[in-house]
Amino acid sequence: MKTDVRSLMRANIQKLTPYASARSEFTGKADIFLDANENSFASVGTDTDYTRYPDPLQKAIKQKLAQIEQLSPEQIFLGNGSDEGIDLLLRIFCEPGKDKVLTMPPTYGMYKVSADINDLEVVSVPLKADFSIDVPNVLKAIEAFSPKVLFICSPNNPTGNLQNREDVLALLKAFKGIVAIDEAYIDFCAEHSFLSELPHFNNLVIFRTFSKAWGLAALRLGIAYASPEIISAFNGVKPPYNINAHTQIIAAQALEDIGKKTKLVQEILDAKKDLLAALSSHPAVEEVFRSDTNFIFFKMKDATKVYQKLLNEGIIIRNQTKVYPEGLRITVGTPAENEAFIKAL
Repeated sequence: MKTDVRSLMRANIQKLTPYASARSEFTGKADIFLDANENSFASVGTDTDYTRYPDPLQKAIKQKLAQIEQLSPEQIFLGNGSDEGIDLLLRIFCEPGKDKVLTMPPTYGMYKVSADINDLEVVSVPLKADFSIDVPNVLKAIEAFSPKVLFICSPNNPTGNLQNREDVLALLKAFKGIVAIDEAYIDFCAEHSFLSELPHFNNLVIFRTFSKAWGLAALRLGIAYASPEIISAFNGVKPPYNINAHTQIIAAQALEDIGKKTKLVQEILDAKKDLLAALSSHPAVEEVFRSDTNFIFFKMKDATKVYQKLLNEGIIIRNQTKVYPEGLRITVGTPAENEAFIKAL
């Protein structure tokens, strides 16, 4: 289903002439670079040469990702974490003080924070009791409020459940704005990704990250997949050199070792089984929710007290009582970390 995505962009973004950095203007090969006012002599504090600006479009990483996902590099954006992509999406398509976005709580909190920063009204349609999408009420809210962007987190954070594919497709087919699907945890249930829908919906944006399954959270590298037209807008609005050289080097190396990522994912899923069993058999745990991720969302008596007592023993989990009554979230750790948590619990 084709949407005129350019008409959805802010008028000033449609007219924007992007900044042309020295490295974006240059193509080809060269031995001497005297175009970007860098220090050509040496880098301070390290023996590694960081004197040159990094590739502003991260072409090597995008080429590898394109091969893996069977897409074109022009359909890929790399950001300083997925949060940069979320912020850019709102800056490109939403007029501050005027437009609205729709979220489905409980869900990832940065959607609302980014909307608040960009002075956008947030329309909230809560998930159903089983944390699935309330499609009829979302459609009613779309009709009533005309949001510009619809955020869907699948698998959802903090609840951990994958959303029903037919529910998401129903919204994709009905909504004429931008549909942003956050797949940060999709590597733990990879066959359910919506990447295959990109050719059919040019208003679809899919967020991914290197922070979870790839184990590279400290590098802060996020991915957005979308139509070339949307990715072009992302590249025009982002800072010129938004991904540093070190991150680009490590990410390219990681993409050459997919086997290790696959092995780690399986180890995490195996460890999760033991953690699920321990939580399910605990007398004070009232409910353990379905998990399609590397974390478990559960409901427990006196959740805040439990959280604080664990914290006093040096074990940090996530207190989610502000978004769900007596809700707690625990990341699957190593077997030793999980055992320490279970013992403390």
